[in-house]
Amino acid sequence: MAKPSTAGPLRHALVLLAKIVVSGGLLYLLLSRVDTVRFWAYAKRASLVWLAVALLLYLIQMLVSAWRWGLLLRAQRVHIAWRKLAASYMVAYFFNNFLPSNIGGDVIRIRDTAAQAGSKTLATTVILFDRTIGVTGLVLIAAVGATMGAHGAAAANAPVWPLLLWAVLAIALAVATPVVLLPDAFGRILQPLRVFHAEWVGARIARITDALGRFRESPASLFSCFTGAVVVQGVLVGFYVAIARSMHIPVPASQLAVLVPISFVVQMLPISLNGFGVREATFTFYFGRLGLSLESALIVSFMGAALMMLFSLSGAVAYLARGSRKDRSVETAKTQAPS
Repeated sequence: MAKPSTAGPLRHALVLLAKIVVSGGLLYLLLSRVDTVRFWAYAKRASLVWLAVALLLYLIQMLVSAWRWGLLLRAQRVHIAWRKLAASYMVAYFFNNFLPSNIGGDVIRIRDTAAQAGSKTLATTVILFDRTIGVTGLVLIAAVGATMGAHGAAAANAPVWPLLLWAVLAIALAVATPVVLLPDAFGRILQPLRVFHAEWVGARIARITDALGRFRESPASLFSCFTGAVVVQGVLVGFYVAIARSMHIPVPASQLAVLVPISFVVQMLPISLNGFGVREATFTFYFGRLGLSLESALIVSFMGAALMMLFSLSGAVAYLARGSRKDRSVETAKTQAPS
């Protein structure tokens, strides 16, 4: 009898160790340069009212995100109550923040919709499409912010050129638009993948092209979803604006409109533990170019992460409530079963 391979668990352990080293190393380098007196001075003067506003804004972006997700599902003729999608998003946030991976939340969302979608492939396609639209909205917000900040006092030192961001947006749209308008052609591009498993891969390609065809038939849903993505990214910028205002840190909102999207993109890279370290390094670099202190950059980044983690604890409550409802359902079924 063949022994189970240990290559998989070992690889995962090594990847996790590498992420811990990257996050820990970057945080050590940054914190070793911190003036602790100045750092805690920022923290102590934080306004609870502004931090409460930040939490409210984070709630709003989550609710809008759930609405966007529902739009895409309805375009696929999958109807799930918005309340359930919002609860799923809350649970996903909890997993994203407390598991050593930034895709754990997507797994939860796929699992929560696969049954009603009738296919894990379809549920995954919707999530990937949602992610793609979200990133496009993120780039648009960054481009607008960079353009608005191009005439400000800090424009000369801003590390990102508006033209570069508009070019990235144009390229993203140029790639995504044909995929939606010509799903059959996209399916033919994927056909070489059938070499790995003709029947299984072929069935998935067929489902993906069918899903893209339904998106093409629902332009209003796609436009509304993209509008929602822009709103979500704008609200997330407002989240960090509220945090900065709470501690009287004079970072322009237009510059945060560039920094926040960039920091989210950096956090998506699978090189750190839930973005820790790389997020703080990004904030530190950007604030430094604007003439702001290392301490102000770190406190804004840490406070943002702390509030997100605090909010995501509501997802733990929602997750536990699921188990409680499932247990009650099982008990009800047992008591109602004929003896």
